[in-house]
Order: sequence, then C-alpha cells, then structure tokens
Amino acid sequence: MTTRRTLLGLGLALPALATAQAQDFPTRPVTVMIGFPPGGLNDLSARVILQRMGQALGQTIVVENRAGGATAIATTAVTSARPDGYTLLMGASSLAINPSLAPELEPKRPLDVLTPIGMSFRSAFALQIHPSLPAKTLPEFIDHAKANPGKIAFGSSGTGAVNHLCLEMMRGRTGIDVVHVPYKGGAQALVDLQANRIQAMFSAVLEALPPIRDGRTRGIAVSSRERVGVLPELPPVADTLPGFDGVFWQGLFAPAGTPEPVLQRLSAALSVATDDADVRAKLAENGVAVQTGSADVLRETLLADTALWGKVIREGNIRPD
Repeated sequence: MTTRRTLLGLGLALPALATAQAQDFPTRPVTVMIGFPPGGLNDLSARVILQRMGQALGQTIVVENRAGGATAIATTAVTSARPDGYTLLMGASSLAINPSLAPELEPKRPLDVLTPIGMSFRSAFALQIHPSLPAKTLPEFIDHAKANPGKIAFGSSGTGAVNHLCLEMMRGRTGIDVVHVPYKGGAQALVDLQANRIQAMFSAVLEALPPIRDGRTRGIAVSSRERVGVLPELPPVADTLPGFDGVFWQGLFAPAGTPEPVLQRLSAALSVATDDADVRAKLAENGVAVQTGSADVLRETLLADTALWGKVIREGNIRPD
C-alpha cells in the first residue's frame, strides 16, 4: 500500500515538476537553427526577429546556420534534439515544398516531428522583366509571351525554389510557353536579366529594388496577395490571376514533444518580437512583411502551402536538378 501511494504521489508530482521547470524556462541560451547560409536576406531577417525575441525571453538566442539539403540538415538537427525548448528551428517554405519535390529528404511529414510555435514573416517576389520587352503590365507580358512561344527565358534562383514555383503557377494559370533557366541563387540570375541574357524573373523584393528604381529592369507585379510597401506601384499578380499568392515564409518550430508551457513561453516572446514597431520597420525596408501568427496559423500555412506547391510540382512534373 505504501509503495502504491508513493508511486501515485510521484505520478502526481511529475507534471507539477515539469510545469515548474517550464515556468523557469529559459535558464540558459536558446539555439535556433536556420537552414540558409549567413548573410542572406532570409538569415538577416530571421536574426532581427530572434534578437528581439531573446530580449523578451531574457536570454541570448544563438543562431546556427546549418545550410544544405534544401534546409533538411537544419531540420534534422532540430528533430533529433531534446524536446526541451532549447533547440528550435526557423523553418521555411521548404518544409512545404520538399515532401513533393524531394520526398527522399527528411522529414517527409514535418508536423509529425515538429511542433509549430508561430509565424515570423512573409516575403514576396517582384516580377521584373528586361526593358526591351514591349510589356508595361502583367496582362501585356502574358499576351507578349503567348505571341512569342518559347522565346522568353525566365530565370529563377533554382529548380523548386519558391520564385520558380511562382513561375510554374503562373504558367499553369495562363498557358504561356517560356523557357525556365535555373541558377544557383538569385544574384547571377539578376545580373543576366539586366544583360538581357534572360528576359524575366521573380526576384526577392530587396534584390529587385535597385534595378527597378534605376530602370535597368521593369517591375510589373508582386507575387503576394497584397501590395509591398517599398514597391507600392506594383500590383499583385492576383489582380490579373485571382487567388494567386506565392511567397516565401518563415516560422518557428520546436521538436515534437516539447512541453506546452515551454511552447507558450516561446510563442509569447515571438509575438513580442513580431509586434515590435522597430522590427517591423527594419524588415519592411527590405520588402519583408513581419507576420504575427499563432501556432495554429503556422500549422495552417504549412498545410496550405504543402497542398499548393505539391499540386504545382505534380502538374509541372518538376524534378530537382
């Protein structure tokens, strides 16, 4: 009887102990894995948010860049970590793309091994074309492409990248016949666009701003459902193709099994960061829209994009290079 009472007492005490430990969380620095190299737009934007989040937590957030494997290396490092809230993933659109584009990569079912914490940001792409093309608007570009099948080279930062999938979604909606030219990153593609070696591409807004501003390229639309603050003159593609919304996003995840009180603490700190006016202003300068969103919003975004990009990949018969 004594043994049974002791075991029952322990059973009741363990949840209370876990709650108490979670309430003290964090007592040491938190590590966040990012699946991109340091210094790029995705990395820099995440760091702005994470720095403010660390202030809200009262602890340092250490960022580790684990680039490679279409972000699968960083993801695997997090899913293999202890689910205690001290190792997190700044996950991205690749979590929604990889299951269809590269099903051999882990995780095949991200929500089985990762727990959403909250959204961090959305980043649209600017559709820009070489000024030698006669089009001034997206409808005119579509008409020109239809009148000149196979004659327009359309660049991207790589097969299966979000800006490539935006092209494929537009191609599926309009029937235009353009030649996809994948690059290893957007910088060289943009150089070739300005040199008229390719004639069009969806570029990250920050990269598109200088050539559009000085006339080396012509901006005709943005890929998000809303206009972008730094390029307010460019209408969304959705104005021409209703429902079109192709963006790169990032959101924070923890390993599955992380205690709920810890997740709530992390979510609250992330909300402080994404609600911060200075954070929003700093990222807006780079064409990045900070997005406050709960774990449910991040989960729904991942599921919706998995369905969206999976359909685009299957219909376009897209395979990784």
